Amino acid sequence: MYLYRCQDSLENIFTAVYRVYEDRRSREEVMLSLDDEPVLFAREILVQTDENRCRKVIRTLRSRFGGEGYYDLCLALASPDPAKAQAVYGTVASGLKRGCTGRHLFDDLADGDVNTAFRLARNAHRENCHLRGFTRFEESDQGVMYARIGPKNNLLPFLMPHFADRFPGEDFILYDDVRKLFGVHPANLPWYLVWEENLLSQQFKRSASEFDYQMLFKEFCKSISIEARQNAELQRGMLPLRFREYMTEFQ
Repeated sequence: MYLYRCQDSLENIFTAVYRVYEDRRSREEVMLSLDDEPVLFAREILVQTDENRCRKVIRTLRSRFGGEGYYDLCLALASPDPAKAQAVYGTVASGLKRGCTGRHLFDDLADGDVNTAFRLARNAHRENCHLRGFTRFEESDQGVMYARIGPKNNLLPFLMPHFADRFPGEDFILYDDVRKLFGVHPANLPWYLVWEENLLSQQFKRSASEFDYQMLFKEFCKSISIEARQNAELQRGMLPLRFREYMTEFQ
């Protein structure tokens, strides 16, 4: 058994996938792991991130599985589940062997790795869809739009293109409160991700009109509700409690 020790990043895991094929290992004798737990009789290989190898894997995944398949694999890697490295490698190996396209990449759900990758990608996709609708921006006194989120999955790389497309002419910052990571979008310029202590310690103050707009929005939400038809259980199903900490109408 060959155990490839990976870091929790897309670049490192794709580098590990390249290393497996470069070393000519079969799927049955390979395991990708994100933790430090020892495995008896396994030969450990520490994977160092290599951008060139990562790019080659990305090109292969795009050409063999299409943009849809590649996107789903990236969603699976956004999960915090430590099993994701092995699941994605197993899915890639299965897909290449079956010669499938993106639409059929997860067809073989009897395969344990494919099943796990499908479940992780589905969960990340659902949370990504939720956050597109539940994210609330505030206007700071500096004219910058600012929003906080607390996702289970690492979804900033998926959310930033969505909001950059919606607000191309706005300066905005999207902050992942769990990973202490910022998505920064300068107006009419490309967005980028950054971990910056200066931004982390900065206090974003609301603009003079932001408080008024928030009050108007809360009153609007109250006015359209029908007291006789309140259904708290249904509301929790459609809008989980963990999102409400970051939503204006629940503050």
